Amino acid sequence: MNKDTSHINSLENEAIYIMREVAAQFEKPVLLFSGGKDSITLVRLAVKAFYPAKIPFPLMHIDTGHNFPETIEFRDRLVKELGLELIVRNVQDSIDQGKVKEETGRYSSRNQLQTTTLLDAIEEFKFDACIGGARRDEEKARAKERIFSVRDDFGQWDEKNQRPELFDMLNGDIEHGQNVRVFPISNWTELDVWSYIEKEDIEIPSIYFAHKRKVFLRDGMIWSAEDDVVYRDDNEEVVEELVRFRTVGDMSCTAAVLSDAVSISKVVQEIRESTISERGARIDDKRSEAAMEKRKQQGYF
Repeated sequence: MNKDTSHINSLENEAIYIMREVAAQFEKPVLLFSGGKDSITLVRLAVKAFYPAKIPFPLMHIDTGHNFPETIEFRDRLVKELGLELIVRNVQDSIDQGKVKEETGRYSSRNQLQTTTLLDAIEEFKFDACIGGARRDEEKARAKERIFSVRDDFGQWDEKNQRPELFDMLNGDIEHGQNVRVFPISNWTELDVWSYIEKEDIEIPSIYFAHKRKVFLRDGMIWSAEDDVVYRDDNEEVVEELVRFRTVGDMSCTAAVLSDAVSISKVVQEIRESTISERGARIDDKRSEAAMEKRKQQGYF
């Protein structure tokens, strides 16, 4: 066994241990699923953790209505193939109910609006643990998170009041009204995720591979122009380029990268050579230095 394989196996074992601890320590866990590579990896890990039984908790997607169509198609097909329960709650409903206000303008996005919909869904189903695919290497606020990250009864996170996690001991004791966000792949990197996808031969949405797409350039970033979700000025010229997406959030806040990587092995090689983080293509992280941390304090995943 080479060093890389041993490293990936060690990360897999840790993640499976965390999944089993969630099932053992909490009454109503849920796996937050977006159809992106990280949540797809979580599903594979959960399948392996509880095989031959089915995953003992549902999947939930907080749908902004501005997702890439390729991602939604993949989400529905994967859930059907695995026979899993999928709960979908829509940001549009929160807008219609007057709980949040639609942003407008050049940098408008529904990404921040997800928090209200998520917190309402947690309250609706009384989930006490929400499993997600955040990783510490993505962003500095996420680097502060514990694997079991406690939220108060308002869904808020206090980065100064976290539990120690020594010797892989995960404390799931919570008070009434609290819930825990769980990050089984917290210690993984983007390269680790792709290496695992390659090792396990996991199918992922085609949007992650290089493909011809109508795009336009803004602020040095490449935006999809194949729909009317992304605001575009009249003077922003649409061209066709060979691109792929390293991270898949809302169409309105996720930029593409020029690429000719049409296979998992080529994506892995591209990431090995990259000097820019994957979150460099997420405009929502660029609103301020503390953008992610503020959203997490308010209840964002």
